[in-house]
Amino acid sequence: MSSETSSPARAAPSTPPLPSPVSPGSLRLPPCRQRDRSPSPMRGYLIPSPLPTRRNRTVSASARASEGPVFRGVCKCFSRSKGHGFITPSDGGADIFVHISDIEGEYVPVEGDEVNYKVCSIPPKMEKIQAVEVTITHLAPGTKHETWSGAVVSP
Repeated sequence: MSSETSSPARAAPSTPPLPSPVSPGSLRLPPCRQRDRSPSPMRGYLIPSPLPTRRNRTVSASARASEGPVFRGVCKCFSRSKGHGFITPSDGGADIFVHISDIEGEYVPVEGDEVNYKVCSIPPKMEKIQAVEVTITHLAPGTKHETWSGAVVSP
């Protein structure tokens, strides 16, 4: 028997015929269970921040930060929707990261606000620092400020 003869067990599977084209209006989605909408459209896409926040910073890191010196700087930028910003130190140097959970007081910082802050190292390598216990000392003149509750304060 030659290997060229085909047996019924080794027959190539046949492809099913393609359906005939139909109009888009006649297409129906399969029935599915309706889900309750989540309160936030980004709920399933948010990932936890790797930066230490007041809520998950260790007690020892918080103690070191609160015992440290107070620095002065100017708010370079801050995005309430993103939850973070940067501070330019008064004594020069690289900009310092600030997280929304580390801002004290009733106002959302804006560019030009003078601030006092302490610093805390950022895990896992502890090579970078972030500002903690940030308080606004002087509001930038001529700018509108917003409170955390959403009220706008004009100059």
